[in-house]
Amino acid sequence: MAFAWKAAGLTYNRYLAVAARAVRRSLKEQPRLQAERRGEMDLRFAKWTNGKQGDNKSLANANASAMAEGAHEQQ
Repeated sequence: MAFAWKAAGLTYNRYLAVAARAVRRSLKEQPRLQAERRGEMDLRFAKWTNGKQGDNKSLANANASAMAEGAHEQQ
């Protein structure tokens, strides 16, 4: 039996991000603001090719653009 998130074409990390966002949006105003601040990321990553590091990219921006692209494909 396959996991629903896997059958939907999501990675586990993306599934967790979607679930966390849904929980944060369901909270009342003050707890929601506190949870949203905790959910902010300041992580960077770089793709390595042939032993050389590529450009550093913001993980939050890359994730947001991937989510937007995924939502656009579903429409």
